[in-house]
Amino acid sequence: MTQDFEAIEQSVYMPASPEEVYDALVDAEKHSEFTGSQATCDPRVGGAFSAWDGYISGRHLQLDRGKKIVQEWKTTEWPLDYPPSLLEFGLRERGEGTLLIMKHSKVPAEQADSYRQGWTEHYWEPLRQFFEEKMVRK
Repeated sequence: MTQDFEAIEQSVYMPASPEEVYDALVDAEKHSEFTGSQATCDPRVGGAFSAWDGYISGRHLQLDRGKKIVQEWKTTEWPLDYPPSLLEFGLRERGEGTLLIMKHSKVPAEQADSYRQGWTEHYWEPLRQFFEEKMVRK
């Protein structure tokens, strides 16, 4: 079988510090809070993680708090003969918040449009709302 891959690149602004954004992505409790689903995480290089009640799984390849996260990543819908994708989050301080730059490479081409939309609906929108609600509570 021929394996066709695509890359997804998205940049979003989050109203929180780079360290807060990093923690929301890596800390299982915070991740579960903003997604509304179970997440697990061994927050060290080589450590395993899961999100969305086990739908997403992988392991950490690089962790630099407040700056960068690199992961191997796949879902339960991943084609059986495809390798994990590579997911990179870059975090850059911008004014009062963070510019989050995401590059998701080696995504199965037939699933890329779904994941492209999924990042916005299931990550960026709830993560932004999570931080906006925290700001209101302060």
